[in-house]
Amino acid sequence: MKQIELGRTGLMVSDWCLGTMTFSTQTPAQDAHRQIDMCLDAGINFLDTAEMYPVNPMRKETVGNSERCIADWLAASGRRDDVVIATKAGGDSALIRGGEGFSGDNILDVLDGNLDRLGTDYIDLYQLHWPMRGSYCFRQNWTYDPSGQDRAAVIDHMGGVLEKLKKAQAAGKIRAFGLSNETAWGTTKWIDIAEEIGAPRVASVQNEYSLLHRLYDTDMAEMSYNEDVVCFSYSPLATGLLTGKYQNGAVPEGSRMTHGPQLGGRVTARVFDAVDAYQAVADKHGMSLAHMAMAFQRSRPFKTSAIFGATTSEQLAYLLDGKDLELSDAVLEDIDIAHRAHPMPF
Repeated sequence: MKQIELGRTGLMVSDWCLGTMTFSTQTPAQDAHRQIDMCLDAGINFLDTAEMYPVNPMRKETVGNSERCIADWLAASGRRDDVVIATKAGGDSALIRGGEGFSGDNILDVLDGNLDRLGTDYIDLYQLHWPMRGSYCFRQNWTYDPSGQDRAAVIDHMGGVLEKLKKAQAAGKIRAFGLSNETAWGTTKWIDIAEEIGAPRVASVQNEYSLLHRLYDTDMAEMSYNEDVVCFSYSPLATGLLTGKYQNGAVPEGSRMTHGPQLGGRVTARVFDAVDAYQAVADKHGMSLAHMAMAFQRSRPFKTSAIFGATTSEQLAYLLDGKDLELSDAVLEDIDIAHRAHPMPF
């Protein structure tokens, strides 16, 4: 498994990362722990979790359970030093802190909550789940309007959070800092302020990126390359669409579509034709669509670690069969043709 440096931190992580969103909800703890072991055996040392997830049936009483599930594995295995753990401070969701979000006033308390649930005294990569000023992610790009932002207030917010995370890093509570669902402007401002005050510099941005969702390919790609910021991509399989399992009206029992039929806005009149186009490329070159979609991530001109999830260890085993796949120029050329024919399908 290929290893990459996480920004300029010196931390080395695998270019695939096990996402744990379904842990303790759709994926029982025993199977979740088996998945972590399987990934470590395959050379994947990177785990991603969160204070809460705004998708995939989430209830107030289950907030934080994916972190707790990892804590149980850490306690049973004693393998804290073998894994790089990324987690997040949740934003303004009614499910946490009454919708308060995060700020310089409370970020250390939020972090202590993450540490407590994970049962560890440090977090390798601490991320902000989405900007408090709003975001064009989650299908909001179609109507995104930043004109209501107060630039001075945004800058003050960033500085306040970074001052506290500087203290957290000095105390050994976090090793690196990352963002999620951010813009190129936002990321560079976080970097500028961090460098001015000696706070943790942005090491990664966790944004959606897949064959079907390529907003990252322009301004964010330029930022990633020039600022040494890893694209920590989520939904590289587009919530299962790029496995082909939802084609022709199929809805497998227990799949994510059974909990959210629109897959977070990804189900559109165009998306299944786009999947067919990529399936045709995979078929032409004698490979699995899912394996091709994951291998596409490491073909990018910027550093990427792709976060994938599996509801079951059987699904994980199938994905791991393609962990060393590298795409040829011929495959990438055909992917480009399909992309131009089916741009932005959701």
